[in-house]
Amino acid sequence: MGPLAGVKIVDMTSVLMGPYATQMLGDYGADVIKIESPEGDVTRQIGPTRHPGMGPVFLNANRNKRSICLDLKHAAGRDAALRLIAGADVLVYNVRPQAMARLRLGYDDVASINPRLIYAGVFGFGQDGPYAAKPAYDDLIQGATALPSLNARVGDGTPRYVPNALVDRIVGLTAVGAICASLVHRDRTGKGQRLDIPMFETMASFVMGDHMGGLTYEPPLDRGGYARHLSPDRRPYKTADGYICAMVYNDKQWLSFLRAVGRDDLLADERYTSFARRAVNIDVVYAELARIFLTRTTDEWTSLLDAADVPAMRMHDLESILDDPHLVATDFFPVVSHPTEGPIRDMKVSATWSDTKVERQRFAPRLGEQGAEVLREAGYSASEVAELQRCGALKLPEQS
Repeated sequence: MGPLAGVKIVDMTSVLMGPYATQMLGDYGADVIKIESPEGDVTRQIGPTRHPGMGPVFLNANRNKRSICLDLKHAAGRDAALRLIAGADVLVYNVRPQAMARLRLGYDDVASINPRLIYAGVFGFGQDGPYAAKPAYDDLIQGATALPSLNARVGDGTPRYVPNALVDRIVGLTAVGAICASLVHRDRTGKGQRLDIPMFETMASFVMGDHMGGLTYEPPLDRGGYARHLSPDRRPYKTADGYICAMVYNDKQWLSFLRAVGRDDLLADERYTSFARRAVNIDVVYAELARIFLTRTTDEWTSLLDAADVPAMRMHDLESILDDPHLVATDFFPVVSHPTEGPIRDMKVSATWSDTKVERQRFAPRLGEQGAEVLREAGYSASEVAELQRCGALKLPEQS
């Protein structure tokens, strides 16, 4: 049932950062109840889709959850949410705290009915600074934490975002760790607490951990930046017929590599003689590697580097990764049958435990699919559920 079996989570998140975190908690065995607005999570609309409201981004960030559709601006809808929260271990939300306060679902409101609750917010900025009430999205935080400027330095000078929701996923991962740590504290002390996971501060630490460089010191020793990461030739190497990703890193790997390619001349070149010397001359080193890798095919390099014990991987695209022999052997992308969407490609949970089995228990739900079930578990009668639906506080899916 997973290491978090028995933990109940009320998920009031949408888009990607929060849903990614709560999906991971659900993967680990928690019972995740996703409260959606009448419009549903916006990622339901991101295509391509077979059926409206079941887009791939939603499908891949909301498995192992149960959906209930409540209008929290309706008094009866808010009351239903509070009843679910009263029996929960964790509440996760990713709107600004000011919005939760307007809904009268702030920490003080819910802690009064459930003092053991972990109240976890994933949002833009720490609440003790001038940006506290600002909205935030992945792109904005990438820019604010220097990622586009770093891409400009290694590219054509044009700032570019990383082509991935990097911030949402990193902050989501950070939230999972923080929530699990808070559960350990709660189990030791019996006390819940408010937990804030701000995007800006999380990513400032993530990026600057690599690139603080000489700015670490006061006064600064340089303008910051990790030279190896910023080398223009730090990229997949072009081969005679494609590309390969190789990492000739430590002294042992360099010795093995240079002997394997017959470049003993570089063994006497002081720019290559030690890790420290290569770091100082990293642009020269990477440029020379780029020239060397042009001399053989990708298959030839794969065989040579494997034999020399030099780390290397083929460069995939979004289609070829699905056929990677390791991922095929481990069945990482199983094709499964979704009850409404038909055959879909799933992804396995990457972590494994020796004593607690982790596997998909539920597919990503239709909007409000388990609403009646969740309310019955919270003590609502069939007639009360029907009344919630009649008055507009609850939306249930149409019967197919």
